[in-house]
Amino acid sequence: MTPTNTIPFIAGNWKMHMTISESLDLVTPFVESSEKFTDSEVVVIPPFTALHEVIKMTSDSSLRVGAQNLFWEEKGAFTGEISPSMLKDIGCTYVVIGHSERRQYFGETNQTVNKKIKSALACGLIPIMCFGESLEEREKGEMTAKVESQIVQGVQDLSSDDFKRIILAYEPIWAIGTGLTATPDQAQEVHAFIRAKLEEIYGNDSADCAIILYGGSVKPANTFSLLSEKDINGALVGGASLRSDSFISIIKEAIKANKEKN
Repeated sequence: MTPTNTIPFIAGNWKMHMTISESLDLVTPFVESSEKFTDSEVVVIPPFTALHEVIKMTSDSSLRVGAQNLFWEEKGAFTGEISPSMLKDIGCTYVVIGHSERRQYFGETNQTVNKKIKSALACGLIPIMCFGESLEEREKGEMTAKVESQIVQGVQDLSSDDFKRIILAYEPIWAIGTGLTATPDQAQEVHAFIRAKLEEIYGNDSADCAIILYGGSVKPANTFSLLSEKDINGALVGGASLRSDSFISIIKEAIKANKEKN
């Protein structure tokens, strides 16, 4: 499966929320509404404990399910870790790699992100590679250097064909869970820079086809303005994905913005 940026890509990262029963309650309205979302790719990303049940519930719908992390080894003495083949075995399609919270709290680096991406791809999973700058880095004028290093090192040694199976997610750290959001112009500026950098690495065709998500306090009220921008192809949603009404509204706004944009 090779993702396409002709339709909006909306992913809901539930983080460390939701028991199994809560997850099923949350996903039920998504399943019931999924026939209305055929003009988008919608992914829910529950905690590990709920993955199997959520995958079963969504199996007859257009919804896809992703995991929040993986380890790069297939098996071994790595207590507490989950391998790509384990995720593939239960029916995961996507996996988030390099989220800022993994980098901040668990020592993720650009090098481990690269190893995880390669391992995910080898197992047939589609990585959602996250990156972004802190407020201090933005204020010091280090934003583009930080984003560039995360991208370049994250995709190191990946072929153009491999790259086509990766989703990119720009998440300014200062906007994650803070209620602050990059303005559409700010987000578009970074997304345009990202696409230009990808063109340097992989050429014009691959850059044009790349799916670049925005993440950082995305909510129904700002989805349309953000996704109306030329180089923003979707959203990685955090807190607003924990309520079915707000997440469904985000999907609807994304579809509307994409239709007007194209």
